[in-house]
Amino acid sequence: MIERTDYLNKLKEFRDKKFIKVVTGVRRSGKSTLFQQFRDYLQKNGVEQKQIINLNFEDLAIEDLKDYHKLYHYIIERLNHQKMTYIFLDEVQEVPNFQRVVDSLYINDNVDLYLTGSNAHMLSGELATLLSGRYVDLQILPLSFKEYYSLAGGDKREAWRAYFSQGGFPYLTQIDNPEIRRDYLQGIYNTVLLKDVVARNTIQNVSILESLIRFLFLISAALLLLKK
Repeated sequence: MIERTDYLNKLKEFRDKKFIKVVTGVRRSGKSTLFQQFRDYLQKNGVEQKQIINLNFEDLAIEDLKDYHKLYHYIIERLNHQKMTYIFLDEVQEVPNFQRVVDSLYINDNVDLYLTGSNAHMLSGELATLLSGRYVDLQILPLSFKEYYSLAGGDKREAWRAYFSQGGFPYLTQIDNPEIRRDYLQGIYNTVLLKDVVARNTIQNVSILESLIRFLFLISAALLLLKK
């Protein structure tokens, strides 16, 4: 697991500031891992475990907390009123009306709020509407080549070819089998395209969208090659 230093330093700067910290990015770009690294940093610097509330709404074990009333009361009962409580709500867009919980928590003293969400559900315009004037948006990208190579290692030219053709999703560095890598990427593509783009925008003709995406990929690749 690579430390995303630039993003982590941002969170350190934002710590204890009176605004909501929102980390957005494409699925599987490392948002949850970044939060884990930041929680590790907090605990290494004097924050007790009982001061941290961490909830990932992709976890079926907390399905009942997707009711925003239950979520609010769950968190309120666990606040540390003597010290700062750090609240991490991962993939918070899974909770209908989550902003009502966030608004209510925001007005409490000694609360530091951190949220993640995929770009498909938490675009900047929507965040501005939901959390008007009370948040900062930290947009996380997949790995840079420098980060990718520090994990992948080996021959740098081979690593660049893999990175250039398959991208910088962090988990790719843990998969050696080319077929499994393709299947993994296909899964991300299908999720982003079908679950996020198509469903969100109620697109009827998916085949035209797929043709457009292939065209854009080819143009992007050609432009990159021309720059070399």
